Amino acid sequence: MRPRVVVRLLQIQRALVRHGLDDFIRATHLYRPFRFLFYLSPWTWFQRSAGITRGERLRLALEELGPIFIKFGQVLSTRRDLIPLDIADELAKLQDRVPPFGSDVAIAAIESALSAKLEDIFGSFDTVPLAAASIAQVHAARLKTGQDVVVKILRPDMHAAIDLDLEVLDALAALANEYWREARRLRPIELVGEYRKTILDELDLMREAANAAQLKRNFTGSPLLYVPEVYWDYCRVNVMVMERIHGVIVSRMDELRARGTNIAKLAENGVEIFFTQVFRHNFFHADMHPGNIFVQIDDPENPRYAAVDFGIVGTLRPRDQHYLAENFMAFFERDYARVAALHVESGWVPAGTRVDEFESAVRTVCEPIFNKPLKEISFAQVLLRLFETARRFDMQIQPQLILLQKTLFNIEGLGRELYPELDLWKTAQPILRSWMRERTRPRAVLRRMRTQLPDTIEALKQLPQIFQIAVREAAEGRLRIKVETAGMVQLRDELRRAHGRRDVAIAAGVLWLSGLIWLALGAEYPWFGWVQLCAAIALAVRYCSSRTRAVGL
Repeated sequence: MRPRVVVRLLQIQRALVRHGLDDFIRATHLYRPFRFLFYLSPWTWFQRSAGITRGERLRLALEELGPIFIKFGQVLSTRRDLIPLDIADELAKLQDRVPPFGSDVAIAAIESALSAKLEDIFGSFDTVPLAAASIAQVHAARLKTGQDVVVKILRPDMHAAIDLDLEVLDALAALANEYWREARRLRPIELVGEYRKTILDELDLMREAANAAQLKRNFTGSPLLYVPEVYWDYCRVNVMVMERIHGVIVSRMDELRARGTNIAKLAENGVEIFFTQVFRHNFFHADMHPGNIFVQIDDPENPRYAAVDFGIVGTLRPRDQHYLAENFMAFFERDYARVAALHVESGWVPAGTRVDEFESAVRTVCEPIFNKPLKEISFAQVLLRLFETARRFDMQIQPQLILLQKTLFNIEGLGRELYPELDLWKTAQPILRSWMRERTRPRAVLRRMRTQLPDTIEALKQLPQIFQIAVREAAEGRLRIKVETAGMVQLRDELRRAHGRRDVAIAAGVLWLSGLIWLALGAEYPWFGWVQLCAAIALAVRYCSSRTRAVGL
């Protein structure tokens, strides 16, 4: 583990202790055997937060630790049903009220990126930030041409801070993969790899501008969602200028009700937007916490969402998209046998899984939740029970679906906040059914075939050459066919772990021998110490050679 990673881990511990969060950690059952470590830490004795609430302590600690931790707090803040309200209220401040950086730094970044003076670009510029979040902050401005805009500026030194935290996550994932029994199923290294791509994409504001343009194109003319206009002439990697949105933040329920907003319709529209993005467009906004969603209520009976912050978007492979839609429909229709079969077909559970046993397990988890309003269902708890079921059947985590699961987590929290009586199944089922019908219509099938025809023709052109090369290599005895099974992968993992244990044993042996050398040299009868040393060396060599033979080296 690199020294700077160790230093960062110590900084994390120090922040947790300074803000009194060791109380939370020591309260957990898993940590109780190690509570003495906190009592021995000098930070516990001298650096304590006093006179502030637990929610404030948690928020301040996450703010101090940086963007990755702030984003974790943002996700938690949307689940007021799962965490105490006082903590949820404090964490909600992380959505757009993170401490800002100086306006002079923001102006310098804008002028450097756009190679022009501020007054030459904008007719007016508000030096007080409109909002400040984990990655960037936003200032209101007006272009010379009169359009009201917002200017988003990346926080300074973001790349260095996030690179360090990603190194920490990599190190922890590697340790988990080496020593944690559940690592093969939960795939920590792949999960961190997926998160790395997501967070690094968010640091490129040109990519965010392109995401906004695509989402706007997808919802052109739609009464459901409004996406602001991007002003491309003023967009760079660390600066982005887009149309300013005017509306009510979705979490301000009192104001929405006071203005006569049709809350039930607003909630149903949210579900339709989500399923439309995931299935019809295959391009979904994946950072839907309340700080990023406004409501335009020019017509209170037909409210419309307006989205901002497009740094994180998700797409699905056609295969995953198909299996997800089929799974949703099977759930809606309570066809648990189909759910079980789809999991096997998709490869999400091992091929040898008994479909009837998996069907029974899924039925046990899902049957109680039907015909209930959203306020009586916790999808988070359902997911936890499904994960418990998945462990029994050795189901692996699918890293490519993590963004979608995170978005579902946000959507449920938002729906629960808006309209707890929402019937999610009734709203979503027609959307999915319509999408699946469209995919199987002859015109859609022909369109897909026409799209794939050039690639198919090109592949057919290459077949004779591939066949000729294969025949020549077979005739010369150089043809090799690679076959790899899940059992071989598992065996290779076990060998790698055995190598790790052998290295630990050798390191421990070296330390032990070093201690014996020290004792031998300092003993009253040196010859006796050297006899002990020779015996220890012989035992160590015999042990290491036996370990080497055991792992097949």
